[in-house]
Amino acid sequence: MCTPQLLLLTVVVLILPDAARPQPTSPAQALPTSSALGPMTPEVATAAPPDWSEGPTPGTPSVPENTTTDSSPALSICTCDLTPGTCDLNCCCDKDCDLLHPRTVFSFCLPGSVRSSSWLCVDHSLIFRSNSPFPSRVLTDSSGIAQFCVRVNNSKLNYFQKLQTVNATNFQALAAEFGGQPFTSTPETQPPSPFYRAGDPILTYYPSWSAVSSLRQPAAVGAGGLCTESNPAGFLESKSTACTRFFRDLASSCTSEPALDAATYYNFTVLKVPRGLADLQNTKLQVPVTLASEISPPLLAGNMCQNIVSQVIYEIETNGTFGIQKVSVSFRQINLTVEPGVSLQQDFIIHFRAFEPRVAALPAGPRSGNPGYLIGKPLLVLTGDFGHSMTLLQSEGSGICSVKRHEIQFGVNTVSGCKLRPKEGSCSHLQEEIYQALHGGPRPEHVAIFGNADPAQKGGWTRILGRNCSVTAANCSSCCLIPVSLEIQVLWAHIGLQSNPQAHVAGSRFLYQCKSVQEHQRGIEVPLTTLVNFVDITQKPEPPRDQPRTDWKLPFDFFFPFKVAFSRGARAQEDSASPLLVLCIFLLGVLNSQTK
Repeated sequence: MCTPQLLLLTVVVLILPDAARPQPTSPAQALPTSSALGPMTPEVATAAPPDWSEGPTPGTPSVPENTTTDSSPALSICTCDLTPGTCDLNCCCDKDCDLLHPRTVFSFCLPGSVRSSSWLCVDHSLIFRSNSPFPSRVLTDSSGIAQFCVRVNNSKLNYFQKLQTVNATNFQALAAEFGGQPFTSTPETQPPSPFYRAGDPILTYYPSWSAVSSLRQPAAVGAGGLCTESNPAGFLESKSTACTRFFRDLASSCTSEPALDAATYYNFTVLKVPRGLADLQNTKLQVPVTLASEISPPLLAGNMCQNIVSQVIYEIETNGTFGIQKVSVSFRQINLTVEPGVSLQQDFIIHFRAFEPRVAALPAGPRSGNPGYLIGKPLLVLTGDFGHSMTLLQSEGSGICSVKRHEIQFGVNTVSGCKLRPKEGSCSHLQEEIYQALHGGPRPEHVAIFGNADPAQKGGWTRILGRNCSVTAANCSSCCLIPVSLEIQVLWAHIGLQSNPQAHVAGSRFLYQCKSVQEHQRGIEVPLTTLVNFVDITQKPEPPRDQPRTDWKLPFDFFFPFKVAFSRGARAQEDSASPLLVLCIFLLGVLNSQTK
């Protein structure tokens, strides 16, 4: 077997007398003999390279490129033998053809019917004589340029493919490694957005069908202004549309066409926020559509279709990221005469406005601060739209939990406890009764960030974090996990000017401790404990710096010359007034520059 590098090395240009080199012979006798010392005469090749067992056949010239040829073209696998008992055209491996040399009959051999071969070609003008022991030919391409080509006898095209073992373990890995993009791609399920953004479609839910859709606002399409139902209403986009409906037979469509019935436009609920898709059974995340006008169902009376919808007006109240709070709809109904080709124009209007709560959340009384909390004032919480102060357990003289409760004071850590005598009931009822005793009723959902928080402004409140106990114990089917302790953790900090800091709540959490009780122990007294822990997380800034001071320092040997002068004899002492005067003048200059 030879490599392409070795093959090129064997093709050399020899400009020597013919006596200096022995003359090679070509297996196909295509090269000149030793008596021919001049340049080689090009041979015209066929459309495909000829069979090396045969001489050249005149035809259309071409340069071989990954062509197929073999002296014995019979292969064990004949991919072009498609007609049993019949010789397939140009199929050189078809045994039904019974040809010793198929190329004498066929103009070319189909791919796969003979073994593949590769060629290496150079311009024929560069070759004077070939010493290559491998089959070679001088061929002329379509442009008339002669090419000297040598066939590689170790073509990789004749190597066997590696057999892949496929099983259930590596099937997906092989498909991902070698496969391309599938026709149908599986979309990645992304969690729904926590709130609506401007322009988002408003999601609706049909409880009777358990189907989710979007609020539609029919609009006109085409030159005739026909109604299309595929136009979704965008969040916070107040607009009106009008379109026309045509009826061939209004008598049959009067009571069967949904677009004419007012019930079509309110027989669903609206999701407050998109995350309501994750829990469609949670009615707290759904807003019913209320009627703002009296309506009647469509009625066909003689040649008159009565009570059909000609105008729909939606009034939607929103509250920022808390989503849709209220949806109302009003209609205008008319009567339409039944006649062929009658038309009806309908108007659809959607108005968005800010939500205005009707209930005053906070009871009449003083604030807990303005704006920041004051130490010792009540900690304000919110349940739905009802504002109140957070409370904790209070015991009677006997230690039993009292109906009265202590009010939690801001900044004051407190511990309280009592014994609860629960009523007989299931595990879930027992848990609910204990939760009611621990945090009071109604259960707080949000805590006020500042002492003057307004319940109508949801941005002034932060949600209380927490997680309830499981219903049943993991290793006991007859046991019930009940909360026995509640720790209320409140993180707060000072903000604003250091001269007048304001205390605000940064976050709060309910931390329960649960205990497992047996079925027969549910009637006994349960000791309960409530702890309130306020944690100050204020980060005070660095104090401002004053202007830098000048710190004058003299070298340690500054007075050495003067010391030497003073240590001389009497004559030196008489002359010491001059250096001393210089020293005084220098020190006065330094002190004078420091005071400026």
